[in-house]
Amino acid sequence: MNHKKIYILISFLIPFTAIIAQPKKYEAVKEESFITYKLTHPLHEIESTSRDATCLIFADAQAKEIKNVLVQVGVTSFNSGNSNRDSHAMEVVNAITIPYAKFLSTKVEQKGDSLKVFGKLTFHGVTKDIVINADAKWSEGQVVVTGAFDISLTKFKVDRPSLLLIPVNDTLKFTLRQVFNL
Repeated sequence: MNHKKIYILISFLIPFTAIIAQPKKYEAVKEESFITYKLTHPLHEIESTSRDATCLIFADAQAKEIKNVLVQVGVTSFNSGNSNRDSHAMEVVNAITIPYAKFLSTKVEQKGDSLKVFGKLTFHGVTKDIVINADAKWSEGQVVVTGAFDISLTKFKVDRPSLLLIPVNDTLKFTLRQVFNL
């Protein structure tokens, strides 16, 4: 094959390799996914779960790499199983005026299945940098991401609720499981 034919062939293939290498957008399957928070008080623990988050990843499924993450969840979608407690929680976080918590990744570090997702969390109208430690389990046609992170209520300007004049712990612990069909 002469140089001219090779040049034409390479010129033809380069645009296709760029298309193949682009990460694709995948949305989590809500029925199989959740975000849970745990709030601790010296007298008891509260867990509340949302199955209504919109979670998007931009991933290269062939390379098994997640490049970007976006999450938005309505704060009123969390359910602890106690409607009075949930109503009070919505008052504390001003759910009527600030109805969503949002996360946008700024960098994803991946080593094998382990992920460290750096990004900006906007909660209660305050934006802070956080890191989510997660694992991505890739299988044929699917990736399941599980992870955890903590936030400080006071850093997000949330007045800590009290029970018997004792405030809840400042740390709000989150766990998540998001399932993506590829």
